[in-house]
Amino acid sequence: MFGIDSTEFLVIVIIAVIVIGPKDLPRALYKVGQIVGKAQGMARHFRTGIDAMVREVELEELEKKWAEQNKRIMAEHPPETQVPETQVVEHGSASDAPAASAVDDKPPYVAEAPAAPAADAPPYVAEAAPPPVADKPPYVVEEPAAPKQGDAAA
Repeated sequence: MFGIDSTEFLVIVIIAVIVIGPKDLPRALYKVGQIVGKAQGMARHFRTGIDAMVREVELEELEKKWAEQNKRIMAEHPPETQVPETQVVEHGSASDAPAASAVDDKPPYVAEAPAAPAADAPPYVAEAAPPPVADKPPYVVEEPAAPKQGDAAA
């Protein structure tokens, strides 16, 4: 990671044992590990932010490129224009007929509103449950009826 060879690492360990001492060395290594972990987390967070900015810039460039290509394609292949249908005038001359009214004519792609349901409630609402019988509590089980005199099971 830092380009430290094994001999250099051995020298650092020997100096650490001499300077810090064998008693406090585990606590010192723990603190160094915490600091290195925090530094790695900050570096990862920074790298993630930079990568996100680079992706946003790349997406903007791609959107501009796609918009230019779309303009070029639309210029090469213009959309077909629809010719309005002529109206037949039964009464009067053609000059008396009003121009085609966009208010009266509905485009073929406009959906019609569904007819109102016959009942007051919408069709997806469930009907009300019958009221409970007030004679007995719902947790009481009725005893089976006594067999009739003509039954063979009796």
